[in-house]
Amino acid sequence: MGFWSNLFGANKKEQSAYHNRLEWIGWDIHNHILPGIDDGSPSVEDSVILIEGLKSLGIHNSISTPHVMAGVHNNTPETIKAAHNKLSDHLKANSIDFKLGFSAEYMIDDQIDQWISSDKLCLIADKYMLIEMSYLSESKALFSIIKAIQDRGYQPILAHPERYNYFHNNFKIFEEIKNAGCFLQLNLLSISKYYGENVKTCALTLIRAGMYDFVGTDMHHTRHLEALKGVVIKYDTKELLQGNPIKNYKLFESKREMKTA
Repeated sequence: MGFWSNLFGANKKEQSAYHNRLEWIGWDIHNHILPGIDDGSPSVEDSVILIEGLKSLGIHNSISTPHVMAGVHNNTPETIKAAHNKLSDHLKANSIDFKLGFSAEYMIDDQIDQWISSDKLCLIADKYMLIEMSYLSESKALFSIIKAIQDRGYQPILAHPERYNYFHNNFKIFEEIKNAGCFLQLNLLSISKYYGENVKTCALTLIRAGMYDFVGTDMHHTRHLEALKGVVIKYDTKELLQGNPIKNYKLFESKREMKTA
């Protein structure tokens, strides 16, 4: 039975432990481990548990991406930096070796135009802007936002495209997004049934087509951590994604410094 056939097998035998199985990624560019700032980690103590979990998986470099969502998570560069500094200080004080950067995950809503035009953005590697849409309905502004980001000289990344159920019967839209110059980021849990069978099928279809540019854990809590351990025990994610131009490891090749000040 081939690799792709095994992915759908209900009783696939666990082949190895989860230790260091995600070392190949280099940087986790999408997670919610900053404390008390969105629907992710509620405290520094919980953040440390998630960080130790990432380290056990082989990830020692992280860009935290708290939500920026009007009326729900009203984060600003100042609130994000404050949460980052709080966690970073704790890591240093307790000699926890982990490279912690910060950015944001911007919802395409009525406020995003203001963020882009103000040029006060929390970017990944001073270049990439992580964006997302509502899971309930398609944003008609997606392509105009992609262009607005590019016009500022930045590179948009659409978070977890496989999770937008309204796109599942329209593969052409993913090609249009890519052709517009927007990168795509896979949630690693999507290759399991964590978000449902339809999300898994969409993710695997995009993987087969070589559409993904980045991967991320999108980790919010220990349930995600434990599920992720199960995923990497069951699936060889590096082999699975070998036909995709994954750029996580090369994120800081240009020697740009993270926003850790």
